[in-house]
Amino acid sequence: MKTFKLADFWVSAGLIIVFTVLSIFKQDYTFIVSYFVVGTWQVISMLVHTFKRLFCEKGAPRLQYHKIVIVVLSCTLTGFLIYPLLLVMLYVLLFTAPFMAIYYTWLCYREVYVKMQRPLSVLK
Repeated sequence: MKTFKLADFWVSAGLIIVFTVLSIFKQDYTFIVSYFVVGTWQVISMLVHTFKRLFCEKGAPRLQYHKIVIVVLSCTLTGFLIYPLLLVMLYVLLFTAPFMAIYYTWLCYREVYVKMQRPLSVLK
């Protein structure tokens, strides 16, 4: 599973960096595409973590993040029934989604390079 965790972190970080650079140089619709590509990767990652029960113990930052994403998705889907709510959610996500993606990547980094490392006492 450590291989998946490493890939998860590096793919997330790589996608964010590549799409940031592309968006700066191209200055077209690329930044909108990046929301969907990075978001799709991170939702798949979240589903894998949920089904494999990785770092999803009670009170864990990942579990709290998953709950926030479920609330956001629920509000967005409800927006299809209540049109003004959809516009508000899309506007809010336009500005918060990049920070959410960076925070999720940071969570992955902490899990791989901090939590999964063996403590020094074991290395005797």
